[in-house]
Amino acid sequence: MIRVGLIGYGMAGQVFHAPFVEAVDGLELTRIRESREENIRLANDRYPKAAVTANVQDILQDDDIDLVIVAVPNSAHYSLAKEALLAGKHVVVEKPFTVSSAEAEELIELAKSQGKVLTVYHNRRWDSDFRTIQKLVQQNLLGTLVEYRAHFDRFRNAVRANTWKEEEAPGTGILYDLGSHLIDQALTLFGMPKAIWADIRSQREGSQIPDKFETVLFYDKLKVVLTAGMLVREPGPRYILHGDKGSFFKHGLDVQEEALKQGLFPKALPTTWGVEPEHLWGQLNTDIHGLHFIGKVESETGDYRGFYDNVEQAIIGEAELAVKPEQARDVIRIIELAMQSSEEKRVVEVG
Repeated sequence: MIRVGLIGYGMAGQVFHAPFVEAVDGLELTRIRESREENIRLANDRYPKAAVTANVQDILQDDDIDLVIVAVPNSAHYSLAKEALLAGKHVVVEKPFTVSSAEAEELIELAKSQGKVLTVYHNRRWDSDFRTIQKLVQQNLLGTLVEYRAHFDRFRNAVRANTWKEEEAPGTGILYDLGSHLIDQALTLFGMPKAIWADIRSQREGSQIPDKFETVLFYDKLKVVLTAGMLVREPGPRYILHGDKGSFFKHGLDVQEEALKQGLFPKALPTTWGVEPEHLWGQLNTDIHGLHFIGKVESETGDYRGFYDNVEQAIIGEAELAVKPEQARDVIRIIELAMQSSEEKRVVEVG
């Protein structure tokens, strides 16, 4: 049994980490670090066997804890992950990995020297829509891809009060937040691009952070367009793929996040967890073995348990790590280059 210490029981800890640690047989949530009273009450109610503390050292200095999850504001990811590694713990860091790629590289080298597993919670690889797209690409159902577009749009026209995500600070803004998901998915499918262009801006009145971005990743024949914004009341397709054999359009967002926010957890829905309703299935128009096919494609089942299943297996030496820290570092490098491109208003080569 791998004993887990969770640092941070805000939205990320409550929704994206604790439920999936609990859902994996080889993991045990042992301690939770949290200081806000309402979150402490919720943690005690949901996980009565886990000790809740306000002191992060109670987790880092606990010899019984094997794995530490860092689910705190982005600017503290590097320092807490470093402390945990130096304390001899395996580490999961909430995305984005770090603020800078230099920080990410330092943590990677430290994990190697400590002989510990280090990974980043790029859970959107286990979204139903992305898993479906992976299969389409792997099976070459669209032929040679020439264009891939991915959106992560929301409608929040007012700046939210009392949240670090709306404050001007290192690592805040929509490119680090939602952009890290889109970039990780693109790099998972296609690897590092040859060049990048980006436009990053603030659109909402009174916003202290970038709340809209569009970035283009250039490959040999493929153009990848990634965009996210906070002023999109009527969303279009989430994914659009075009190839020399056909096209694929997909609307809607993976259903797991909304279920989690409603207080539903994977253990309570063993057969229906992550299953998309038919009206969200993507539309495929292509040629398959000489036949012209137009119709819906049933979405793959999404399941964020896959991330923590893999972490548990990697720690005990039974599986290769799915989200390698080098991949998460590359996401941060693309973010840095996108910010450079937007500031200099030019296409930037990727070294």
